[in-house]
Order: sequence, then C-alpha cells, then structure tokens
Amino acid sequence: MTDTVHKGSCHCKAVTWEIRAPEQLVVDECECSICDMLGYLHINVEKPDFTLLTGKDNISTYTFNTHVAQHYFCQTCGVKSFYVPRSNPNIFSVNFRCLDQTNVKGFEVRSSKGMSWEQVAARMGHTQ
Repeated sequence: MTDTVHKGSCHCKAVTWEIRAPEQLVVDECECSICDMLGYLHINVEKPDFTLLTGKDNISTYTFNTHVAQHYFCQTCGVKSFYVPRSNPNIFSVNFRCLDQTNVKGFEVRSSKGMSWEQVAARMGHTQ
C-alpha cells in the first residue's frame, strides 16, 4: 500500500492536523461508551505519523475511568478529531469523519467490540 499525507480538522478548522497513512484506509468502528456516542471512526497511526498543524492552544483534554486515554476537543466547536487511546498510549487515533477525503482512494470499515476492547486491541494495531 502506498502511504500519503491526509489532512484533517475539527468542524471550525481551529484545530488542524495531518497524518501519514495508506491511500486505502482501514477504519475501526468501536462501540465503547464514548466512541458509540460520538460516532467515532478510528484510523490509528504511530505518533511520528501525526502532526498537529494548528490549534494547540485551542484544545481541551477530557479523561475518565483510568485517565490513560487523552480525548482532545476543540474549545470552539467541541469536535474530538483525534485522541490518544487507553489501549495504546503510544499512538494517535484520528476520526475518519474529520478527514479531508481528497487523498483517500478507498476504505474498509471494521466493527470492533469496544465494550471488551482488551480482546480486540491487537487487531486494531494497539499493543501495550
């Protein structure tokens, strides 16, 4: 698969970022309590493949339960376009719904059982 740069943002574009990822994306749909409510579709990338372009000072962080996951929200529009997952704090997960589709040549959505995320973390590329 060929890697390319994909750009993404929150709704108001105050927070913008880019990732290096394949043109053909694998997207994980999680049904854990927070992802299900938000309709979050995960694209997992290594931290060096994520670059925050704008909005560092416009981000609020939300944590719950173990406080390992770092959920980042735009302070202006409230959109969570990326976060650090509890199952692998060494990566970023960006929301496919916040991605500019220009460089996406195709995608596959996989359903994950987020309520028992420990059992599917390895398949999603998460390792502890």
